[in-house]
This record gives sequence, structure tokens and C-alpha cells, in this order.
Amino acid sequence: MIPPEPQPHQPPPPAPPNHVVTTIENLPAEGSGGGGSLSASSRAGVRQRIRKVLNREMLISVALGQVLSLLICGISLTSKYLSEDFHANTPVFQSFLNYILLFLVYTTTLAVRQGEENLLAILRRRWWKYMILGLIDLEANYLVVKAYQYTTLTSIQLLDCFVIPVVILLSWFFLLIRYKAVHFIGIVVCILGMGCMAGADVLVGRHQGAGENKLVGDLLVLGGATLYGISNVWEEYIIRTLSRVEFLGMIGLFGAFFSGIQLAIMEHKELLKVPWDWQIGLLYVGFSACMFGLYSFMPVVIKKTSATSVNLSLLTADLYSLFCGLFLFHYKFSGLYLLSFFTILLGLVLYSSTSTYIAQDPRVYKQFRNPSGPVVDLPATAQVEPSVTYTSLGQETEDEPRVRVA
Repeated sequence: MIPPEPQPHQPPPPAPPNHVVTTIENLPAEGSGGGGSLSASSRAGVRQRIRKVLNREMLISVALGQVLSLLICGISLTSKYLSEDFHANTPVFQSFLNYILLFLVYTTTLAVRQGEENLLAILRRRWWKYMILGLIDLEANYLVVKAYQYTTLTSIQLLDCFVIPVVILLSWFFLLIRYKAVHFIGIVVCILGMGCMAGADVLVGRHQGAGENKLVGDLLVLGGATLYGISNVWEEYIIRTLSRVEFLGMIGLFGAFFSGIQLAIMEHKELLKVPWDWQIGLLYVGFSACMFGLYSFMPVVIKKTSATSVNLSLLTADLYSLFCGLFLFHYKFSGLYLLSFFTILLGLVLYSSTSTYIAQDPRVYKQFRNPSGPVVDLPATAQVEPSVTYTSLGQETEDEPRVRVA
């Protein structure tokens, strides 16, 4: 029997090259007739960039901010009816109603919790911080409302934008948030939109207010805007590192306490002059519902976006109030209002088109953005890697890997 002939040894197939980029398409040579395909690919690239900018996450962020603006529009309309039609000038009492609702819903929720998230445990650790925050939040509302008695509406609209640089500076130094050039361009565009709205108010002769002591009114607006900025950045820090319920529960507790004292001292006589009937009661209910919705929903939007993005979104609130006033109060219309509205929306799109980043170790950033995840204690002797990690608020895709700059 003849043994079978041995087969020659087959070498293993070569492994595919492990390259990030394996092929490079050659561009058509000049004069080769490839101009049409190049133009088509340029148009496709433009469409792809537009789809990348106007993504689902960015549109949701802008829409959520506009929901907050509509709630502020409801607050403005009910306040206007109370003060002008029924002569009920009770801003502290209106804030007191909102803080009572927050207390009943969120503070009682903390009271029935167990362990470290219980109300008493939180008060033992951080009571004085929340006491300061509650006072700041109350006086921010009071100062801006009080300014309407001294300065003009146009001054209030323009000076109230001072909250934006306050939030940016506090976020830069305390939250270590870093911005890109497109963010600052978007902010400038939004403020230009506000300037356009103020100019339209002057041209159509919209009610400007008394303006009897303009300097005092302007200082009140600047003080209120500064306190708003401090409150918003503090709120962003709490909801990212602690919880939304804790923030709202503590605001409800100390806000109700301080507003009750201020109401008894400064506004009890005004409250007795209110001609109570079912219409006034309905307006107070509507105001309280809008305020409670604003306070409850704002932490959700801030956690998804940022305090800066929320304050830019709120710039459209005055325009929503104006559009409603065209039918309710017979305001005069100007095309500049529409130009202002779309300019602010353009600035919001520019600001939201790219994400900010945190200027510190990526592990700390991950813990900051995901407070519910596990906390990893770094050894004291470990060397912190000096790097910056750019991340996106949206869901990452395979063709857009995380970019790390060492």
C-alpha cells in the first residue's frame, strides 16, 4: 500500500493591518471632469453638518428652555392682571405661596425619607448653606419686582441680561466649566436679540413705567440679576452633586420661613387691602401653579443643559408675554419683535450646537456629571493626569469617538 503524499504546509493568512485609517480616496485631478461629483459631495457634506448641528438632543434642549419661558410668561400675565386690574401689589405674598407649595411637596418628601437623605440629617450637615440660598432666592425675586416702581421697562429688560455674565463667571471659577468660541458667539447673538426687542418697545411707545428714580431702579435690577446668577449656579451644583428633591425641599423650607417674616413686616397692610373675590383667587392660583411648575421643572432642564443655557432660553419670555399682550392688552406690533425672537433662537442654536467641558481630571468630570454612579476615591499619592476630555451631552456614536487632548 502506497502512503498518501504529504500536503505542503500552508502559511497562515496575513492579518489585516491595524490602522485607524486604511484608505484615502484620491481627489479628482484638475481638468479631469470631476467637478460635478466634487460639488455633489460638498453639498452632501453641508447637509451632514446641518444634521449634526440640528440633532435631536440640541432641539430637545432648546424646546425645554422654551417651556420654562412659557411658564414665566404665565407668571408675568397673572402678575400684571393682579397689579393693574385689581391693584393687588403683593410680590412677597405671591412668593410665599410658591414656597409653601414647595414645602408641602418636597420638604415633606425629605421628612419621610430614611438614612442620610432624611430632612434632619441634611439639616445637621448643611442647614446654614441652604439658609443663605433660600434668602438669596427670595431677595432676587423681590428686588426685580421692586425695580418696576422706580425705573423703565426697557432698562429692566436690558439690565436683567446682567445675569448671563454673572452665571458665566461663576460657572467658570466654581464649576470649572470651559466655553468654546461658538458659545460666546451664541451669547452675543442672544443679547443682540434682547437689544432689538428693547428698541422695538421704544419705537412703538410701549408702556415704559414711571422712571421717577431711575438710578435706584437700575441698581435694584443689577442686584436682583446678580442674586439670580448666584442662585442658578448654586442650583446647578446641588442638582449635579446631590439631588433635585433636596434642593427644592430646602428652598421650600427656608424660602417659606424668610418670606413669611418679610410678609409680616413689609406687606401685611397691602394684603389687607386686596379686594378678595373668585377672580383674584383664580389669578393667585394660576400664578402659584406657574411658579411651582417653573421651580420644579428648572432643575431638570439645568441638569440636562446648564445654568447658562437656561438663562439664555429665558430671554424669550418677554417676547411670549408681548405676543399674548397683543390680544389681551392691545399692544402695538412691530416687525422688530419677530426679528428679536428669531435672533434669540439663533443664538440658542449656536450655543447649544456644541457642548462645554470641565477643566479638570476626566474621572472627576464623570463623577460630577453622573452623581448617581459610584464614587471612586483616588489615592493621595496618585499623580493627576493633566488632560482635558471633551464630552457631548448627547449619545455618542461609533463614527464620532471621544476626542482626548493630552
